[in-house]
Amino acid sequence: MLGDALRCAGAIGLDTAAAARLERHLAAALRRARATGEPGLISVSVALPGAVDPTAVVVASRRDGEAWFCFEQPDRESSAVAALGCVRAFEPSGQRRFPAVASAWRELASTAHCDPPPGLPGSGLIAVGGFAFAPGGAAAPAWDGFAAASLIVPEVSFARYGAQTWLTLSAEVAPDDTKVDVLARCDGRLGSLRFRPLPLVDPAPAGRFEVLSPMPPAHFEEAVARAVERIRGGELEKIVLAREVEVHAPNSHDPAAILGLLREAFSSSFVFAVGRGDATFLGATPELLVRRDGQRATTVALAGSTRRSADPAVDDHLGEALLRSEKDREENAIVARRIARGLRAHAIWVAVAPEPVLVRVANIQHLARPIRAQLASSLGAVELVALLHPTPAVGAEPAGALDLIPALEGLDRGWYAGAVGWTDAGGDGEFCVALRSALLRGRVAHCYAGCGIVADSDPAAELAESELKLGVMLPALAI
Repeated sequence: MLGDALRCAGAIGLDTAAAARLERHLAAALRRARATGEPGLISVSVALPGAVDPTAVVVASRRDGEAWFCFEQPDRESSAVAALGCVRAFEPSGQRRFPAVASAWRELASTAHCDPPPGLPGSGLIAVGGFAFAPGGAAAPAWDGFAAASLIVPEVSFARYGAQTWLTLSAEVAPDDTKVDVLARCDGRLGSLRFRPLPLVDPAPAGRFEVLSPMPPAHFEEAVARAVERIRGGELEKIVLAREVEVHAPNSHDPAAILGLLREAFSSSFVFAVGRGDATFLGATPELLVRRDGQRATTVALAGSTRRSADPAVDDHLGEALLRSEKDREENAIVARRIARGLRAHAIWVAVAPEPVLVRVANIQHLARPIRAQLASSLGAVELVALLHPTPAVGAEPAGALDLIPALEGLDRGWYAGAVGWTDAGGDGEFCVALRSALLRGRVAHCYAGCGIVADSDPAAELAESELKLGVMLPALAI
C-alpha cells in the first residue's frame, strides 16, 4: 500500500524501501503489543528530495484542534523542526514534571520499533512541546489546553538542516490493531500533507486593533519599586518581573501569517509555535536554554538589554554603553554564575566566556555569555532543562525567591519564560526560553515581556525596557 505513495504531484510519501521498513516495524510491534497487552510505537524516516519548508507543510496540513509545533532558527543553516498530530502525550504537573516527562519518554523510546536516527538534528523519532514557567503554571482560563508540562510524540515530523530535510512518520500500535488498519492510518496521514507557502498578513484589515493592558503600567512600576526595596534589603540579588498586554483584533489572529513575519524579521532568533486546541503560543526569542548533542551541552547567559538604532554610529554607541554598564554586566554575571554552578555538578568541565558579547536582533541588543559543558553523565535534554530552568534571566537569584514573582506580578505567566523545544530518542535536543512571545486565541493575543530587576533598577526605565521587548510581537499582531 505505502510503497506506491511516493512523493509526487504535491504529495509527500514513503519510497519503497521506507514502506518496507515500516511494515517490518509494524509486524514486530504487533507481536510485542499482543504479548504484553500494552500499546507500542513504530516510526520510519525518509530523506525528502528538493526544497521543503517544514513549517509551511505543517501549517497547511493541520486539522482543526490538532496539536502542532514549529521551531526554527533560520540563520543557523536554515534549521527547522516541525511536527503535526499526536501519537502519545506526556503531561504531568507539579514539582516533578520534568523527571516524569524524561522517564516516560525514555521508556517509550526504548521500546519503540523505529529506524536508526538519520543523524540530522531533530530527525527520527522525537517528542516536541514545552513547559510552563511554573510547576502549576498555565492554569488561567486564557491558557486552556496548555498543560504545565506537555511533550508530544507527533504523527509526522520534519527536520531540516542546510540542504537536507527528513520526514518521520510514527504511529501507535495497540494489541487489537490489525496491520491493514495501522497502514491505512499511516497512509491517510501522509495523504493529508500539503505543500503551500505561509500566508501573508492582510496589510489593510477592516476594523480597528486595540492594545490594552489588563493591569495599568503603574502596577508594573510599583512592582519594580517593591522588588528593588527587597534587593537593597539583602533579601535577594535579582528578580525578573513581567507584564502582559492584550491585542484585540477585528478578526481572529492568524498564527501562520504571524509566523511568517517573525521568521523574516528575526531570522537569528528561535522562532517557535505550539498549537493546542484553538490556541497558539508563538514567539521569536534570542535565548537558548540548552542544546544537548551527545555529551556536549551548550547554553547562554542572556541578560542586560538596550535598544537598537537605524543609525549605525548610534547603534554602535548604544552597544558599547551596554557592554560598559555595571548594572547590566552584573545582571548578566548573576545568570552565568547560576548556570555554571548547575552544570558543574554533572560535567567534566564547564567553560564560561570571560566577557559578555553583544547579541543584536531587529529591535534590541543584549549582553550574552556563551557557556559550554562536557557532560560526565547521560543527562538528556529534558533533564538538562530541569537542571537549568528557570535561570535568573527569567526567574530570581537565589532560586528561593521565585515565590515572589507571582506575588509581585499578579499574573499567570503560562508558558511565557518557560521552555519550548524538542528531544530525540537518544536524549539529544534543543530548548529555547520562550520570550518575546504571545498566546493567540481568536481575536485576542496575550503578549508578555519581562525585565531583570537588580539593586540599581529604576521603575520608569524598566517600564520603558518592557515596551521595547513588547516591540517584537506588537508590530506583528497589530498591523
